[in-house]
Amino acid sequence: MAKAVYPGTFDPFSNGHLDIVKRASLIFDEVHILVGNNLKKSPTFTAEERVFMIKSVVKNLSNVKVVASNELVVQYAKRNNIKVIVRGLRNYQDYESEFSLAQFNKDIDSSIETLLMMPSAKNQFISSSAIKEFVAYNIDITPYVPKEIAPLVVKKFQENGTIIKL
Repeated sequence: MAKAVYPGTFDPFSNGHLDIVKRASLIFDEVHILVGNNLKKSPTFTAEERVFMIKSVVKNLSNVKVVASNELVVQYAKRNNIKVIVRGLRNYQDYESEFSLAQFNKDIDSSIETLLMMPSAKNQFISSSAIKEFVAYNIDITPYVPKEIAPLVVKKFQENGTIIKL
């Protein structure tokens, strides 16, 4: 059985993320979406909230699992007998970061490969940071996030008082 792990912060999960997951689910028998924490980022949503939102979006993809973990991706992959890490690649800046990360992962466990996937053209510019900024300025985010979670994302910002009133 060919398995892959698609790791990320997913804060929040975007249509770009969903694009990669759907396509990976056609290639692999099983895809694990691994919700993690990035030490360089301060997530808006808890890991549990992110898992809940992603599960609501991918519920019809029977070969996709959603889990949270604080392990390194390669540790999670090894523990779950996964040989491929799927990563999204939107632009040249992503390439530089992903290239280094893939090399570190290969040093940690040479049996695990990294597969870089480009999102479809309409999703290449979407980032979780941009989505959060749009919400803060009360701009409609429905073109950028799955319809199942758009209200939850907006609600979180309303609860936090981070929507800017102009």
